Amino acid sequence: MMKKYLLSILCVIFLFPGCDYLDMVPEKDIETVESIFEQRAKVEVWWKGLYSELNNVFASIATNTSYMGADEFVTCQALYNSSLYQLDGLKVADGQQMSQNPYGAIWYKMYTIIRNSNTFLENIDRTYNMTEEDRNWWKADVKAVKAFIYFELMRHYGPICLVPQNMPVDLDVKEYQLPRQPVDSCFKEIISLLDEAMKYVPMHSQRLSNYGHTFCLEALYALKAKVLLYAASPLFNGNAFYSDFKNKNGELLFNSSYDRNKWLLAAEAADKAAAICASGDREMFSGQSTKKTKLLNKMYDLETSMFSRFNNQEYLLEWKYVDFRFHDFTLPRLMGDDKNFETNSLGCLSPSMKMVEMYYTEHGLPIDADNTWSYANRYKLGAESSQLYEDVIPLNTTVVNLHLRREPRFYAHIAGDRMYWQRGTNTLWDNYNLLVEAHKNEKPWGTQSDFIVSNTWQNISGYWLKKHLFSWYTTQGYSTNLQGNETVAIIRLAEVFLMQAEAWNEYLEQPDSRVYDPLDKVRERAGIPPVREAWKTYSNNPAKVDSKIGMREIIRQEYNVEFAFEGHRYWNLRRWLIAHQTMNEKQYGWNILGTSFQAFYNNENGPIVVWSKNKFVAPRDYFDPLDAEEILISGMVQNPGW
Repeated sequence: MMKKYLLSILCVIFLFPGCDYLDMVPEKDIETVESIFEQRAKVEVWWKGLYSELNNVFASIATNTSYMGADEFVTCQALYNSSLYQLDGLKVADGQQMSQNPYGAIWYKMYTIIRNSNTFLENIDRTYNMTEEDRNWWKADVKAVKAFIYFELMRHYGPICLVPQNMPVDLDVKEYQLPRQPVDSCFKEIISLLDEAMKYVPMHSQRLSNYGHTFCLEALYALKAKVLLYAASPLFNGNAFYSDFKNKNGELLFNSSYDRNKWLLAAEAADKAAAICASGDREMFSGQSTKKTKLLNKMYDLETSMFSRFNNQEYLLEWKYVDFRFHDFTLPRLMGDDKNFETNSLGCLSPSMKMVEMYYTEHGLPIDADNTWSYANRYKLGAESSQLYEDVIPLNTTVVNLHLRREPRFYAHIAGDRMYWQRGTNTLWDNYNLLVEAHKNEKPWGTQSDFIVSNTWQNISGYWLKKHLFSWYTTQGYSTNLQGNETVAIIRLAEVFLMQAEAWNEYLEQPDSRVYDPLDKVRERAGIPPVREAWKTYSNNPAKVDSKIGMREIIRQEYNVEFAFEGHRYWNLRRWLIAHQTMNEKQYGWNILGTSFQAFYNNENGPIVVWSKNKFVAPRDYFDPLDAEEILISGMVQNPGW
């Protein structure tokens, strides 16, 4: 593999349709590296090309397996088997990963970008028409790119090969066969690159807008904290699964002894990241006040926090969506509704029941922990009478209790039976506050089929995802309303706060304000009470918030809710080393063939199994396999289990 990528043709121009900062055409068919790096304009093309390739991999819900590879989604067999819409993560979630042409493989792609990054760093000092300030900045940014790539490679594969500079192309093949490095050495190199980059990378507010896709200083500090958090997490810190994983020369690639001090390094780095974000213009989106109720305003805050065109104050690093987007699969197929039917939407990628139940109650507690919320009766039918839920839940009519008195994030992100969904801007003539009526034959939401079949786009769980969709756009013509430059958050500010809370909780013997305060910043924007107030006032286990173990569970659920459907759960289940405990469970939903409340809700006996193929094999599936062909070429050791 190493010869394969080290001898690859230098990729100078990366074309990617729809990304204006990457739409570039070469002046000549063939240019040398020397001539390219003489002029600033051509060097900038090279620099932006690095981001083009990163964009293609990490801002794609099709090839980035983390979006679909956990247990957050269920889908119909038609999408699962589709040759037109291939979402690699769905196959990974079902244990179909393989070492021959692995799903979501990034190894070769990333090392190609590393080679091009090294070429950039080795040649930019010869560029004559640029200031030293810009030269230092661009070099620092490319070091950050290398650090990011190394980190992503480690998340995928564990121990990796480090390539500090390009090797000559005329060496013997054996000299290209570099060994994988111990994980501690890999983390050390990433941190070193980030520390070097921090000296010259500007704050977000100091960059020109056309460089919004590059690293700002806030993003560097956040990435450093994230790298150290992973280094401290169970997957990399005292992991017994990989205690005997060695290179071919017998070198151990994992340190099997646990080091508590790694959490301190992560906590201090997260504190610094939070501080530098606070000193700049980075903050959580909040403050909407034009809606008729407090809940609707908070829902709008949450919805808008996920919308950006390089202008969201809580996005620290963002890149443009590529390939398919969430709306292609999650926007409802409102058959028979001429005003709201969108021909391009499939409506078949649904939130799992596990995620529906993951969201909190109105008091910011798990549904089984709130002593004011009847967990035992959650599948029974009830009704809502409070005006606080106007235009969110239909008042004084039949609704399943599971949908009542939940937190704002639940209503902002999930649409279910007898819940309202705003699908456009209301006018004097049109009311776009659509009521979801999901029973069979209830047009336009319910299925018209008599069976759940494998060749039809069907919503098989009875839930629709609202997150990543924008309510001010009508369903009809949704795709045309988008301008094509919406971005996906690679790192956002809420993650910094949760990293602070988690790292301090793991380091301290008992949680204190260093744990509670950053967690409460996320909860405040979510519209729920501070964590101690919630647990002490409303919970059936008030002491849970006082212990390290209790707060660990609380923080992890906060991650799962705040970053639901953003590709974070996939990685968190792995770094927490609990994926084998959670990823083998069946997926549940409602009986979408039911034509009445009783039938749809399974006679109030709870959800039914809608998918049962999920599979995770430990320790094999904690890391991706290297392509078998790469192993043969490079002579490297394969990951355990593959």
